[in-house]
Formats: sequence, C-alpha cells, structure tokens
Amino acid sequence: MTNSRISGLYNLPLDERRTKVADSADFPPEGLTPFTTGGLSPEAADHMIENAIGLYSLPLGIGLNFQVNGRDVLVPMTLEEPSVVAGASFMAKLARAGGGFQATTSAPEMIGQMQLLDVDDIPSARLKIYEHKSELLAEADAIDPVLKKFGGGARDLEVRIIEDSPIGAFLVVHLIYDVRDAMGANAVNTACERLAPRIEAITGGRVHLRILSNLADRRIARVRCVIPVKELAFETVGLVPATGDHEGRPYVYTGERVRDGIIEAYAFAASDPYRAATHNKGIMNGVDAVVIATGNDWRAIEAGAHAYAARSGRYTSLSTWGRDADGNLVGTLEMPMAVGIVGGATKVHPAAQAAVKLMGVKTASELAEIIVSVGLAQNMAALRALATEGIQRGHMTLHARQVAIAAGASRELVEKVAAQMVAEKVVRIDRAEEILKGMK
Repeated sequence: MTNSRISGLYNLPLDERRTKVADSADFPPEGLTPFTTGGLSPEAADHMIENAIGLYSLPLGIGLNFQVNGRDVLVPMTLEEPSVVAGASFMAKLARAGGGFQATTSAPEMIGQMQLLDVDDIPSARLKIYEHKSELLAEADAIDPVLKKFGGGARDLEVRIIEDSPIGAFLVVHLIYDVRDAMGANAVNTACERLAPRIEAITGGRVHLRILSNLADRRIARVRCVIPVKELAFETVGLVPATGDHEGRPYVYTGERVRDGIIEAYAFAASDPYRAATHNKGIMNGVDAVVIATGNDWRAIEAGAHAYAARSGRYTSLSTWGRDADGNLVGTLEMPMAVGIVGGATKVHPAAQAAVKLMGVKTASELAEIIVSVGLAQNMAALRALATEGIQRGHMTLHARQVAIAAGASRELVEKVAAQMVAEKVVRIDRAEEILKGMK
C-alpha cells in the first residue's frame, strides 16, 4: 500500500529519492527507470510526430502527501516552473488533517459536433434529426465493438440552432459518446464521420465540420477539501509585504488570518477576469503537470478549463474558497477533465506508462480525480503565498538556482550564488555573474 508521506525527500540525492519513492509505493525500482532516461527513444519519437529530429526533456518530480478518496498516492508531475511540486505537496499535507481530498467524476461522455449547413428549413430539419434519433444512435453504437464491450458507446443526440453567426443560421448536431477509459478524440471523430452522410440524407443539408469538442462539460471532475484552521497558522521571519514591517523578527500568521486572506484572494478572482486568468493559471500549474506526466493532451485540458470558466458569459474562478460552521477553510474545484489511460501517448510513452502505474490508477476517472486534487492543492498554495508572505519569497528561492546555473555556476557554487542573491533580494543574471566573479 502506498504511503505518500515521505519526510525529507528533497534532502536526499537523486538515486536515494528514487529508491525511497519506490519503497513508499511498494513499486519495483526498475519501474522508475523511464523517469531517469526520459523513457522515449528518438526512434519512437519519429513515429509520434512529423519531422522529428530528437527529444526535449522536462523535470519530473513527485507530489507528496496526497490522499484522494482515502487512498494515498504519489503523484508524478512534469513541469519546469519552480515551487509548484513543493507548494502542492505542502498543501496536500495540510489537507490530510481534514481528511484529504474528496473527489468525484461524472460519466466519461464526450461531445462530437457536426456542423450542418445549406438547410432550407432549419426548424424542420432539426425535428427530422430527432425523429431519426434512435437509428442514428444505433448506427454510432455499432462503430466500435471493443468500446461497446467495455460499456461505452453512443448515449444521446442533441440538435442546436446557431442563430447569430457570420454566415447566418445553421444547425449543430451533438453526438454524446461514452469513451470509458480513453480520452476519446479518435472514437468520437470516427463516429461523427460515419453519421455525417446519414444526417445529410435525412435533412438535405451538408455536414461540414465533424469534430470532437474540447469543452467536455459532460465529463466533469469535482474535488473538495477541508483544512482545519489551526493547520493554517505559521511563523515567518523577514519582511511581511502585507504590513511592510517586522523585518528580521518573527511574525506569526494566525490560522484565521491565513484563512480569511485566502478567501479574500479568491473573491478577487471570482469578481475580476484579469485576476481570474492568473488564479486559474495557478490551478493549471498543478493540473497540467500531471496531465503531461501521464501522456495526456494538456492543450485539450487547458482549452476545456478556460472555456468552462467562462460558461456564464463572464470569465471567473474555477475554484471556490470559504469557511464552514467550525471556521475551517473549505475549497472546491470543478472542471472538465478529458483524460485517458488507454491509447495515444499514454500507451506509447514509457514514462507515461510508469507514471500511471506508480499512481496505481485503474480507470480514467480515478486519474481525473487525482489530477483535479492536485489542481486544488496548487491553487491553495498560490493563494496562501499571495495572501501572506507574497508569491516571490518561496518562488524566488528556487528561481535563484536557475539563474545561478544560467550565469555559469558550477554544481558546487549553485547554492552559494543562489543564497546570496536571495539574501540581497536581487535575483538577476547580471548579479549572479558578479557574485561568481567574486567567488573565482
């Protein structure tokens, strides 16, 4: 059974971290080999995209402390931005005190769209499609016998009239398709292609576009967490941006103050699209990192998330933060989550396969529940930092290391150069170069 609580993992050398992670997940050490090699060969890459000439690597870290629906899980996260893995892991630790993350998903139903043009009588054509609904669904259902065997297939047909467009009114037919443990793009697109001639025959119109929609608002992942207010309290030393004082002296943030600061920061995002864009980007820092690690389509997830955030006609926060009757902090996140564990890069890329196995994921829904939990944890990490010490304090400590490396610091000098820049509160490549010259 996995134990996601690994104390001091960041202090260990790389080899020992991998050993510790394998032990904590009761996972064979050799199963982590794709994470050390990148997993993908140039020859395999050549079959994945056009004009391939090589590979491009990103760091892969492990999100710790996550407990999702009562199960501990070690979460592979692939991204280049400092502080995300650490922030999400720390917030997951706080969430454990309140029972961890409680997540659910709706049925894995995707939407295929068919744009129907050149129809003489649009209202009549719409009704004709509904009159043939059962036979259209039966035809779509017979396209993929393997998917049907596992309980998937056509579920419903919806017909919409688009009134106001640059080319005038037209019809859009939505095929609702259960794709089970796949992301579903290929299955849905194939079904739409197959139905198009039949819809043209029924209506006398012309089916133009036949394509999956990435606004997967029928495939929703939801998560909730409760953070006991006492867990939010902490002590810091140094400048406190909210007050501008206490330089060099301990300052205690009470749990109530941190809680209220997070709720106030959320209110900003809920009310203002300029803030909401950055707020939701923080959520996607966590979400995308797991989506990429598992070989899923992060562009589709991004598109669906931001479209869903604007579904009311105004772009707003994907998450909510408030307090319960006992004064504890309560967070929720709801968003489309079209991810799969079969097909695509998830089955081709060895590192993606290793990521899925490490998490012990058996279904796409389970993966979606983990991903949305990481998104909520990372959102809380960003809000907590913004509402207290400021986002730069923790972020810049890690960023300083990258700046030191970019300035040419050797492995032995990276930490020294970074530490001096952080102490001076000047993290720039020109200053790193000056510090290096002094050390040499």
